[in-house]
Amino acid sequence: MGIHRRLGFRLAAAGAVMATVVGGLVATEPAFAASTKPVAVTAPTWTAKAAKVSAAASTAQVSARVYLAPQGGLSALASLATSIATPGNANYRKILSAAQYQAQFAPTAAAAQAVSAYLTSNGLTVTSNGAQNTYVAFTGTVAQAEKAFGVTINVYKRNGAKVQAPAGPVNLPATLTSSVLTVEGLDTSQHYATPPRPNAAPPAGFRNARPCSIYYGQVPATYEADFSTPLPPFDGKTLAYAPCGYTGPQLRAAYEGNSALDGSGVTVAITDAYAAPTIASDTQTYATKNGDGSYLAGQLTQTNASSFTHNALCGPSGWYGEESLDVEAVHAMAPGANIHYYGAASCLDDDLLDALSQVVIDDTAQLVTNSWGEPEESEDASLIPAYESVFLQGAVEGISFMFSSGDDGDELANTGYTQSDYPTSDPYVTSVGGTSTEIGSTGKIIDQTGWGTVKYSLSSTGTAWNPVGFLYGSGGGFSSLFNKPAYQAAAVSGAYRGVPDVAMDADPNTGMLIGETQTFPDGKYYDQYRIGGTSLASPLFAGLSALAIENAGSAVGLLNPTIYANSAAFTDVKGTPKSEGDVRVDYANGVDGTAGLLYSVRTFNQDSSLTIKKGWDDVTGLGAGSPAWITAIAP
Repeated sequence: MGIHRRLGFRLAAAGAVMATVVGGLVATEPAFAASTKPVAVTAPTWTAKAAKVSAAASTAQVSARVYLAPQGGLSALASLATSIATPGNANYRKILSAAQYQAQFAPTAAAAQAVSAYLTSNGLTVTSNGAQNTYVAFTGTVAQAEKAFGVTINVYKRNGAKVQAPAGPVNLPATLTSSVLTVEGLDTSQHYATPPRPNAAPPAGFRNARPCSIYYGQVPATYEADFSTPLPPFDGKTLAYAPCGYTGPQLRAAYEGNSALDGSGVTVAITDAYAAPTIASDTQTYATKNGDGSYLAGQLTQTNASSFTHNALCGPSGWYGEESLDVEAVHAMAPGANIHYYGAASCLDDDLLDALSQVVIDDTAQLVTNSWGEPEESEDASLIPAYESVFLQGAVEGISFMFSSGDDGDELANTGYTQSDYPTSDPYVTSVGGTSTEIGSTGKIIDQTGWGTVKYSLSSTGTAWNPVGFLYGSGGGFSSLFNKPAYQAAAVSGAYRGVPDVAMDADPNTGMLIGETQTFPDGKYYDQYRIGGTSLASPLFAGLSALAIENAGSAVGLLNPTIYANSAAFTDVKGTPKSEGDVRVDYANGVDGTAGLLYSVRTFNQDSSLTIKKGWDDVTGLGAGSPAWITAIAP
């Protein structure tokens, strides 16, 4: 899964007039495991491996943000959020209104004014304040920033580019440190998210070729598309052609059983970058064509950035498909729920964080699904405290965040390191991993196993399957940033935060049918294709959880303590699948058969070094969502 994010430099003590800014990673643990102490991040970790080019020019420009701490600090907010989310606690589900949060925890105007005054006294220019005083943005020169933050800024070579970054810890006067979470932006590395979508439609049109199966196993792959040329067996077995793409009725039957609930009265928020210009008509067309029912007036709403930026870097059209997937998957699982889409100005960290912040400021959603992130080693630590302040504000307001766990397995092949992704690894969000799911003719799940795909291509002679290698799979593993939270104590071995927490269908070869307007050789129009990735799993789980919130009659906030207290509500996924995989046929040109067809076997349950085991595992967490989750939260 692609992601962008940053870890913050810890603001550290420096003499009698300086003091450490408490926040970020240190504030994560008191609410969950007071006996553990995460390592403080004092500067970008990547500088230790990068070549220093020179000191930054004193006149070089700096554009950054000072994020402000909640009143009482992040630890106090984390403690309250945890008590609200923990079954059996006297505060369980006693959520705050947005006004109550504002009065008790939001950074004060006086704190923002004090930070602004300090910045301007050092020659920096304050350019804006975040809503609810969440941050103070500023610009200036390197010389001014070095003076204000007591740090040297150097130029380093990173990934072939020259980047400015602080050489050590960032410092502030002791009078300000209790008001400040972190400073972000002194490191000019570009951290940006991309939606994790294997088999994603490019800006040009994309279609899945035929044959395919309407339900799993319907069409055995004994012949090629002409139904006269035999296909070889795989490992001595005849596999089925991949499903054409599951639709809402199939997914509801598989995961929700006979529930009469539909998510009515619940609002699910979605954050992505940009905004698909045809989303309203596309989602309405999809719903009516595929049995999900039409959207009611006002059921789908949008709050988008006033303008969109960094188009060349982020590729807006790719995000249009992500938005279509997220909206259509939520509506497929919860046709009665309201959906509120928040479109960030770009795929850069600050812009996505602004979109998340708007969700908790509006305080109208109970669930938020997010299908983006990045490997932890790419994180800039300066933004983790800022992200956590949003997650915790949401938690005390009864808002639950879920993030896709990633699409590159253990990330070793992608990055050279075995690692999990962020923000999905944050203890204050629910991480959603992936399965390969076989839904049969009656709508029931025939079998499900871990999503992890090794590809085999049909040989030129058409008589054998030649191995290509690992393609993609559910992200997971153990965090290098966070210790194990208390809610995982009984389920997860070891000392670190384990990812994911739960799972849903994610395999692109057992994926969902979605529709959007695309540009084909013969014109621009709506069409449909199958898609997967944990960016499907997260909105599927959000839709399922909408039914659980509807049933409970109130929001929960952080879902994880309730999830781990109700592990029986999730289907423990097997590591011995009934089928080794399925056969997929693709148009060579992605559009039609004029350039020929490509055949491949896509296996199940071969996810890099990640493995399925009884109980919690690093591919599917506690297991797959099931109808039992709908009633797991007591009314």
